Amino acid sequence: MPEFLNSLIRFDTDLFLFLNGYHNIFFDTVMKYVSGKYTWLPLYFFILFMIFKKFTVKTGFIILFASILLITLSDQTSVFMFKFTFLRLRPCYNPEISNMVHNLSLPGGKYGFISSHASNTFALAVFTLLVLKNIKYSVFILIWAGLVSYSRIYLGVHYPADIFFGALWGVFLAFLIYFLMKNLILKHNIPD
Repeated sequence: MPEFLNSLIRFDTDLFLFLNGYHNIFFDTVMKYVSGKYTWLPLYFFILFMIFKKFTVKTGFIILFASILLITLSDQTSVFMFKFTFLRLRPCYNPEISNMVHNLSLPGGKYGFISSHASNTFALAVFTLLVLKNIKYSVFILIWAGLVSYSRIYLGVHYPADIFFGALWGVFLAFLIYFLMKNLILKHNIPD
């Protein structure tokens, strides 16, 4: 492995250990909640409400379908294109550092590059902010995506690079699906 890549991996590991090292009982509970699968269902229903309030029913269902397609694409490609290609062990499974990792529960998969949580949350955040075009919502949803993503470092299941590149992948997919939806299906029914 090239020395430059080794240096990046060492930096990523050191940064992970630094960030993961700051923890307490209160935030253990908070971050498990933030990272939970069903925690954000009310937020998703609120986003749906905002979409159907702003657009016609037909356009709303097209946006809903595009959102489902986006999250499915983001989730599955983060696993099959990245995790099963790079085979980078999660910090909690890395024998070199696992005894130093603050980890509350082991994740299902052994591999972590890229983070599906980061990819999915940033995909949804960026896609919906492009659709809704609301400054307050945009700030809120990006902070939300960042918090959910950071919780994965806190919980000991992802390195910062997993999060960073997962977020980038999610943003890329959000722009791609938005562009395709707007230009091929809705043909400018969503104002600029």
